[in-house]
Amino acid sequence: MSQEELEIRSLRGWEELEACVELQLQTWGAGDVVPASMLLAAQKSGAVLAGAFDAGALVGAVFGLPAVHDQRIGHWSHMLAVRESHRDRKIGLRLKAFQRQTLLRTGVRRASWTFDPLEARNAHFNLNRLGAQVDAYECNLYGAGGANILHRGIGTDRFVVQWQLDSERVRRALAGQAPAWSPDAESASIVNAAVEADGAIVPTRCDAAPAHLVRVEIPRDIQDLKRHLPAAAARWRQVTRAAFRDYLGRGFVVERFRRDAATQRCFYLLRQRTSR
Repeated sequence: MSQEELEIRSLRGWEELEACVELQLQTWGAGDVVPASMLLAAQKSGAVLAGAFDAGALVGAVFGLPAVHDQRIGHWSHMLAVRESHRDRKIGLRLKAFQRQTLLRTGVRRASWTFDPLEARNAHFNLNRLGAQVDAYECNLYGAGGANILHRGIGTDRFVVQWQLDSERVRRALAGQAPAWSPDAESASIVNAAVEADGAIVPTRCDAAPAHLVRVEIPRDIQDLKRHLPAAAARWRQVTRAAFRDYLGRGFVVERFRRDAATQRCFYLLRQRTSR
């Protein structure tokens, strides 16, 4: 499959809605699925529901609902899924670009959604490839997460992000021009000190660093930790939750994300917001 052969368009007809339900089941399991009837109702009410089709088969989908942000019409992006066999082919990026263009044509300038701060791939995609910005940290936003195969064991803490669709930050990110990781970022304090235990890097504590620029480390693969070292995965949630709530509460903003190419260690960069 080449990028030219892939078709990105709005879903049409009941069969494609049912195919979207099946895609959700394969991605998240039975506990977190939007049924075809609700997809249809949402689409009739102005939702964006688009799919990626390879030789006529649905291999990815994006779904979001009209929303109100600060008394202005916005968008809540509820779901982005790509079939496992088609991942790492920029399909998710193309679906989000389609969603963005659709929203801009209707006058919407802001979209929001959530992602797990411990998911390194999602952090890179949302912050670096899309140019989204973190608005808030929510604890167990979707409950304990027991029904969802990806969420079990560590709860459902989430970053809430906003995507300013017509901003220069977003345009540059979509063009592959995310800001470089600067020297001052490289030397910023890591607030959640970590050690190696049982073959994995595990945080031991969260220290308050008296600096305007800090790093918060996350594991490179939280799902692998959950499968093989569940206590370590739970520790990552506990320590990073404390770090993000502390620093965001003190006016820091999540600036960007980086996976170190040499060590594969993953960090968020947080910078203290400049006072006006």
